[in-house]
Amino acid sequence: VARDIARVLGAKDKGESCLIGGGYAVTWALGHLVTLKEPQELDERYTRWRAEDLPILPEKMETKVIKKTKSQFLAVKKLMNDKETRDIICATDSGREGELIFRYIYEQAGCKKPVRRLWISSMTDEAIRAGFDSLRPSADYDALYASARCRADADWLIGMNATRAYTIRYGVLLSIGRVQTPTLSMIVKRRKEIDAFVPKLFYTVRADFGDYQGVYIDKKGERKFENEEAAQQIAQRVSGRSARVTQAAREHKSVWPPLLYDLTTLQREANSRFGFSAKTTLSIAQALYEKHKLLTYPRTDARALPEDYLPTVKEILSVVAQTSSLGKFAQKALKDNYVVFTKKIFNNAKISDHFAIIPTGQEPKSVLSEVEQKIYDLVTKRFIAVFYPPAQFLNTTRTTVVEDYHFVSEGKVMQHPGWLEVYGRTSEDSGSELVPVAKGETPLTVKSDALGLATKPPARYTEASLLSAMENAGKTVEEAELRDAMSEKGIGTPATRAAIIEGLIAQSYLIREGRELIPTAKASQLLTL
Repeated sequence: VARDIARVLGAKDKGESCLIGGGYAVTWALGHLVTLKEPQELDERYTRWRAEDLPILPEKMETKVIKKTKSQFLAVKKLMNDKETRDIICATDSGREGELIFRYIYEQAGCKKPVRRLWISSMTDEAIRAGFDSLRPSADYDALYASARCRADADWLIGMNATRAYTIRYGVLLSIGRVQTPTLSMIVKRRKEIDAFVPKLFYTVRADFGDYQGVYIDKKGERKFENEEAAQQIAQRVSGRSARVTQAAREHKSVWPPLLYDLTTLQREANSRFGFSAKTTLSIAQALYEKHKLLTYPRTDARALPEDYLPTVKEILSVVAQTSSLGKFAQKALKDNYVVFTKKIFNNAKISDHFAIIPTGQEPKSVLSEVEQKIYDLVTKRFIAVFYPPAQFLNTTRTTVVEDYHFVSEGKVMQHPGWLEVYGRTSEDSGSELVPVAKGETPLTVKSDALGLATKPPARYTEASLLSAMENAGKTVEEAELRDAMSEKGIGTPATRAAIIEGLIAQSYLIREGRELIPTAKASQLLTL
């Protein structure tokens, strides 16, 4: 990222851990260079873990330089405080963590020089130039920094105190975290539900009317019987009897395209389709953003675009039309005038730090790996499809009465693929249509069977379903006030959820079995305690 920014600014000469030229020195942070001190670094007495020292509540949360990257921190500090440096431009990721990374370094370096903020969501040369043309005062982002500090301090206070308390109490290292433990709790709870699950047998009655079939439905709309005998009786009574079609409804239904991707939705879909872990999808999307410049900033929780972005979208689609294997669909979207302003897609109120993940409109300069191509195609397909018209279906519902028993039949056929065309669907492979039968016709009940089925246990979590559960965690909270506080928040952030899952695996709380995440005995013990 620093190299790209330096190139745009004309900083071509190599300095000490920096690039210089054009009146700028551009340097970088390798992730975090500064972090919060451990308890024993605040006071030696915390070297020993003792119950009487808990809780540890520092007056001030102090920071330290991370040993592994100390040389880079010293290079940044030297540049910041150099007498030739007039002011500082913070160009870290435009988000909460990016803000924290910079402020930690700035404070640790003891720098007092004025700061301006570069705030961009795309790494193209045009976006970088536009960002430098509209730098903003650092103070505009003080609240963002405060929320980042709040998050970091809360993690520290809960993690350090709870981990020590439980480890001391039970004599085994038990790592506890503000986000990781509630996440683990959901998985262990699901495991308990699966272990305690007892399948229940139920029965349905299916009648064959020659050209079509129907399922028995009672007056309350219920299709299941707990009693086999009752199901068998109905099956016997209607078999071989004359039937009467009493209702034949045809309804046209529109299915609109899904919204653009945020990171969590992209991770979920990549896990479901390709089996990619959340961490893998994030690193691929990050490479497509940083290295290849083909996608916009991936660590986003927004699924909309800025309201002034329509001209940019048309430009991007024009490039996609000429350079992508999906070009014919982009071309059609432009030619048939599908690309118009709609609040569903262009909505400033639905954007936080960043907008949705979309292609940048850059031509691929190098060959993508197979996995990179898969993620790039997923994003490009969604970007094109969101502008297409809805898919049109004809749903048919028919009621057939035999001896006062009602049987319902349903059919669905695609009439126009709309946005599904981008995904390779056509009207030919559209589903099953019911054979046309008019109301009042009297088919014969050729045969009728009582079918025995069993209820299924809840599914084990995959990364896709766990990411969804983390994102929507607030919905499962029973207390109304807490549920409102968590609405549209969930636990973790798009940028941290992958790391949380990987952390639980690294600490032997979870294991991967195929696509499923299985809690270990250690996880169950921790949650029981």
